[in-house]
Amino acid sequence: MHNRIALGTAQFGMPYGVANQLGQINPGEAGEILRRARAAGMDTLDTAIAYGDSEKTLGSLGVQEWKLVSKLPALPGACADIAAWVRSELSGSLTRLGVPKLHGLLLHRSQQLLEPHGAAIYAALRDVQQLGLVDKIGVSIYGPEELEALWPKFRLDLIQSPFNVFDRRLASSGWLERMHQAGTEVHVRSVFLQGLLLQPPEKRRAEFSAWQDLWSTWDGWLTAEHLSPLRASLMFALSRPEICRVVVGVDGVGHLDEILAAPCTEQIDFPHFLESSDLRLINPTQWKLQ
Repeated sequence: MHNRIALGTAQFGMPYGVANQLGQINPGEAGEILRRARAAGMDTLDTAIAYGDSEKTLGSLGVQEWKLVSKLPALPGACADIAAWVRSELSGSLTRLGVPKLHGLLLHRSQQLLEPHGAAIYAALRDVQQLGLVDKIGVSIYGPEELEALWPKFRLDLIQSPFNVFDRRLASSGWLERMHQAGTEVHVRSVFLQGLLLQPPEKRRAEFSAWQDLWSTWDGWLTAEHLSPLRASLMFALSRPEICRVVVGVDGVGHLDEILAAPCTEQIDFPHFLESSDLRLINPTQWKLQ
């Protein structure tokens, strides 16, 4: 089971997550997290150029034995040579990480492929793949509707998407099964909704009180099922065999230990009354935080 969990490393390079109260993880603790995760059977790390010093930190710790997925930032507005830009950004990532190639290279913003330079960006991604610098290319999405426009035009090897007990759009839209049938590798993130699903009621921010009925339902269901929010969240994502990797971020060694200790092989029914279609809640880019 642990080999299906990928470690998200945004916290290695910057403070990340609305529920994160501990800030950026220091290199010493990051090294211990990597050691324990690898010993438990985890084999995939998720990072990005935009994650502060994440790539640099990982490279200093040594990650040659891991599968690495990173993401390109937005294309600069005045970029004259897109192929050269992609090669340069990828080269920088490989140098910081200290590895000869990546398992996956994603666009952080999938919409770039639908803009005027989209075809050139895609061609550049395929070029670095053919050079053996990347095993798989793809995009990170915020919702399955993005795939409607991308799928007919581009062959994508790897897709990263949000998916959690509140946000089931990837499955309910049919895209999860469709990508699985096409042989596309699917990674899901936000399984804890940036930590919101794990917080006790008294710790939830006031900005999310508009969904108090859903929070109360979630808390009550967990109690009735004798489940911790962490275990339930992991079980939900891991219950879908079409999902290749479940990306989780941790705020320290203790958090990782909780994840590794959570038994998640049991089959359980996740009722639809826990599902939400309200993008103001399930899409963090729409959160209005004070």
